[in-house]
Amino acid sequence: MTNFQDDQNVISLKDKLPTKWFRFFIGGVIGLVLLVIALTNVYIVHENEYKVVRQFGEIVRIDQTPGLRFKIPFIQSVTSLPKAQIFYDVAEAEINTKDKKRILVNHYAIWEITNPKEMIQNARTLENAESKMDEFIFSIVRTELGQLNYDEIINDEKSSRGSLNDEVTAKVNDLLQKDSYGIRVVDVRLKRIDLPEENEQSVYKRMISERESKAQEYLSMGDAQKQRIIAQTDREVKEMLAKAQADAERIRAAGEQEAARIYNETFAKDPEFYSFYRTLESYKTTIGEDTVVILPANSPYAKWLLGQTR
Repeated sequence: MTNFQDDQNVISLKDKLPTKWFRFFIGGVIGLVLLVIALTNVYIVHENEYKVVRQFGEIVRIDQTPGLRFKIPFIQSVTSLPKAQIFYDVAEAEINTKDKKRILVNHYAIWEITNPKEMIQNARTLENAESKMDEFIFSIVRTELGQLNYDEIINDEKSSRGSLNDEVTAKVNDLLQKDSYGIRVVDVRLKRIDLPEENEQSVYKRMISERESKAQEYLSMGDAQKQRIIAQTDREVKEMLAKAQADAERIRAAGEQEAARIYNETFAKDPEFYSFYRTLESYKTTIGEDTVVILPANSPYAKWLLGQTR
């Protein structure tokens, strides 16, 4: 009897063992599945992004602050939108100026999402938002540049438009805000202005002609300034020479006066010597190498020439 009961206990234990391990296995699988489901429905919000949570296609919330978030499995989905500023290269466009010149204008824009919900509701995607922004930029740039002549656009000195970039930025934002696109243009900048190939040569020739004309104008102005400086210098030189000449005449007159005084004082001391000196001085002016002199015998000249000093 005892042996029979022992056999039944052994058989019962063998039947219970697989059931226990099976249950443990099933519980582990269920726990693992729940862990996987939990991990796949956890998401991280970074500083430079928005997380848009949808439920059955409808937006239920938008997470903006960084951190760890959860969504309902199988019901909710999460997509990302950039919070940082975005660079957009505006497509090159051909524009007619006020004086009927065709130019190719190339811009770039810096923009950002300010209201993700409005952006999704009205623009749907980033590509559509950029497309709408591109359309507004082209329209405003075409209007603004169409009111200016070509030389006013390429020459800031002749331009009266002010800051075209700031005007375009403000007007594009007005249109975006009016239609509630949920985005804002931070800045619009003109990269370059080109000419269609068929117009380049004529414009280059015109620019060369204008530069040559300007250079000739500068040369003429310089030559006129040179002539004014020369005339002014000549006038100053003449004035200086005239003043110097007058000073020299005064000095010469004073010297001659002083010399005459000294001569008078000296000759008054010996009149006979003075007479002799004056006679010799007269010889310098009256007698040359080829001079023939006929003098009376009693002439003072003859006496002195013949050595009759008494």
